[in-house]
Amino acid sequence: MYTENELSKLIVDVCFRIHKQYGPGLLESVYEEIFCYEWQKIGIPFSRQQAIPLIHEEIKMDVGFRADVIVDNKVIVELKSIEALAPVHYKQVQTYLKLTHCKLGLLINFNISLIKDGIHRIVNNL
Repeated sequence: MYTENELSKLIVDVCFRIHKQYGPGLLESVYEEIFCYEWQKIGIPFSRQQAIPLIHEEIKMDVGFRADVIVDNKVIVELKSIEALAPVHYKQVQTYLKLTHCKLGLLINFNISLIKDGIHRIVNNL
């Protein structure tokens, strides 16, 4: 059983390796595919493009949003490959954390020269 912080370290290590090999400039879907392939080799459970329901009063939407990757039902990994992150991207992950009751989200932008500058931790009561 891994803690959120232990999972976070492993996730960041995988992202560093991917970015070192390929650098910036690929599509988000490519980084996601490679990340999931590498994560599968680690053997810790994860789900990809998982539909998360949203309930508002009497309305239940089966797909309120889709999480890029949820690791061990604890950490949401939102992958981007964009020129610059906007404040809405951080808010998006915060909302995902609230709706899933996860405590940690990682917002990772691969389209940056130094991947360490593209990794952002977002917490929800951690």
